[in-house]
Amino acid sequence: MIELFSPLDRKLLRDLWAIKGQALAIAVVIGCGVGMYLMSKGMLVSLADTRAAYYERYRFADVWAPVKRAPDALLEQITELPGVRRAETRIRAGVILDVEGAAAPITGEIQSLPAIRGPHINDFVLRRGRYPDPVREEEVLALEAFAEAHELVPGDHLYAILNGTKKKLTVTGVALAPEYVYAISPGEIVPDKKRFGVLWMHREALGHAFDLDGAFNEAVLLTSGSEYEEALLEQLDQLLKRYGATGAYGREQQISDQFLSNEIQQLETMGRLLPPIFLLVAAFLLNVVIGRLVDTEREQIGLLKAFGYGNRDVARHYLKMIGAITVLGIVIGIALGLWLGHGLARMYMDYFKFPFLLFSAPPDVYLVAIGFSLLVAAVGTFGALRRVVRLDPAVAMVPPPPPDYSRSFRGLERLIRGIDQPSRMIIRHLYRWPRRAAMTTTGIGMAMGLLIGSSFSLDAMMYMVDISFNVIDRQDVTVNFVEPRNIRAIQDVLHAPGAMSAEPFRAIPAVLRNGTRTRREAIIGLQPDAELSRVVDTRLQPVVLPRSGIVLSDKLAELLDIHTGELLRLEIRTGRRPELDVPVSGIVKTYMGTAAYMDLAFMNRILREDTVISGSYLLVDPAHTDAFYHALKNTPVVAGVSLQEQAQNAFYDTLQESLGTFVFFNTLFAGLIALGVVYNSARISLSERGRELASLRVLGLTRGEVSYILLGELALLTLLALPLGALLGYLLAWTLVQSFDTELFRIPLIINPSTYGYAALVVMLSALASGILVHRRIQQLDLIAVLKTRE
Repeated sequence: MIELFSPLDRKLLRDLWAIKGQALAIAVVIGCGVGMYLMSKGMLVSLADTRAAYYERYRFADVWAPVKRAPDALLEQITELPGVRRAETRIRAGVILDVEGAAAPITGEIQSLPAIRGPHINDFVLRRGRYPDPVREEEVLALEAFAEAHELVPGDHLYAILNGTKKKLTVTGVALAPEYVYAISPGEIVPDKKRFGVLWMHREALGHAFDLDGAFNEAVLLTSGSEYEEALLEQLDQLLKRYGATGAYGREQQISDQFLSNEIQQLETMGRLLPPIFLLVAAFLLNVVIGRLVDTEREQIGLLKAFGYGNRDVARHYLKMIGAITVLGIVIGIALGLWLGHGLARMYMDYFKFPFLLFSAPPDVYLVAIGFSLLVAAVGTFGALRRVVRLDPAVAMVPPPPPDYSRSFRGLERLIRGIDQPSRMIIRHLYRWPRRAAMTTTGIGMAMGLLIGSSFSLDAMMYMVDISFNVIDRQDVTVNFVEPRNIRAIQDVLHAPGAMSAEPFRAIPAVLRNGTRTRREAIIGLQPDAELSRVVDTRLQPVVLPRSGIVLSDKLAELLDIHTGELLRLEIRTGRRPELDVPVSGIVKTYMGTAAYMDLAFMNRILREDTVISGSYLLVDPAHTDAFYHALKNTPVVAGVSLQEQAQNAFYDTLQESLGTFVFFNTLFAGLIALGVVYNSARISLSERGRELASLRVLGLTRGEVSYILLGELALLTLLALPLGALLGYLLAWTLVQSFDTELFRIPLIINPSTYGYAALVVMLSALASGILVHRRIQQLDLIAVLKTRE
């Protein structure tokens, strides 16, 4: 079959076979870039399409309007508001759940079901079991994640405190809902399916339990378009004001969709930043390999041109070589991207609760990946191809003059005079070829920088967890009351077994306005000298809340475009609903969410109320936790319980499952890049200096000394690349920090020394593996064959 190929094609096959290791290394780097792009963009499209289809099919609401109590007859007026496509009312309340085998109380929500099964807003997917019987008040549906965590199946029982009454409930079915794609307890930042549950009960039964017969406490709406939303929110607030409305809000502030949108944004950022870096490294490698291959084959190029092959024929020969390597990389990348994408989809199915999530990248993603890879390959080898075209046959067939080592830097020569001859040869070769050494060092540094930049997020998240759970929130338990109560209610909680100390807090809903900028937030009232839940500054020092005014998180201040000392308009959505201007007394840096703080006494004063609180932070004696939990399960006034230790463990578990997977793949990719850069440099150096090394062997140097000359140079370049890699990694991490600045999370620029050390270790191990492969080549060097080659 070989006769079917032209002479240049046969030469191409021989050349590719001769550099198969280098070609594979470059193809793998290209494949990493293509695979990363395909995985991130494909997952981005799959996640966005799945969300859109899920939301549309099950009619996920566009607007929520919570109230204290409003008559059902109000639904007609809500439906007639401009921009409303459909509206429904429902009952939704916080509950404490008690499941067999769970020692601690479980925070939950319960929602009403319509009397007749049929299409409605925020519908659910019945996964197992049946719809509750309307005439049986004790029957409920349970959220699938919660049911699986506690091994609940249709027919099982659990207990719930409904408006102060403990009631035994029967699970008839297990369901998913678009409202709980990211099922998270209020005040938490990661889902904990064991600690948060959602139930659905028929409207009539739930109305009886919460004294809401003929009434509702939340309206949900589908709108005709986002252009109507802002005006609609204002009209809803005005309409529902007299019924205790706390402030209508749109989908962008619904907690589940917020986290899902944040994840989509992070995928988009990752797909925009990381794949180009991989492909730029691949372009660098192609430039080095093809450029130095052209230099070593200049005599062959001259002969080809002398025998009648034109510039286009010779250039086309090298373009085919570049194309073959690039196509191999694209094939590897597509296979890698599909494998990673399907694995990521399975991981997301555990993280976000969809009925299904299939990884599928549209054709344009493949076309962009292929096109960008070919473009990068062309740009990376343009200089080498231009030299091929410009090379004159007469000049090409004359061997290039050998490097002149006689003109050395005197200062450097004095420094290296005392070291052995092989080491002097290494240093002289480096400073006689500074550009080549710099390119190799840069390539290795880029591999290390990529690993640092893509792995630092684990350090940052661990830092955030430590600050959140050990510096800011130091309580063991957070208890939320069903209704705001007098501060004397804190004594009832302190009477529970094991409760050692307590600090009150209050959360009030408000609209914050600064000119045209508005935000709907909960303002947290704390005691000025709080010790369990504190406000801290950038130096992690406690901030004493001023006796008047409001303290904002830096992200909230940025969104409102307001600074310390300026007046902020507060529209309180509870009690007498005052509207007042208060000064911004301080701005503190936070990494999670947007927060506003106020002195508790000042908060109650502007509301013209006695000392009222929403809940309490508690320290609990570890020896009496079970008794304390048992008491909370039977406390009617408690609507929600957050356990600090369980929340922290859930955060760590989430980090290990999600970020740990990404760190593993990034380590693999960075290791492959380092291996590709070092191996290519070593193989090209061996092919360029084969005659020189063979001559040294003939002159009496041992195989070990000859290997030392070549591999010692690569080891020195690898060591020189480590500080450069650390700098590049820091710059990449800084870029990612700026890109991941969202309302939910701001990642701090924290890189632990262990991350630098880990990245350096990966690079050095990759270099060691490359050195072993090249050392075997040196051992197999045919001295006679090499020395017969013409200079």
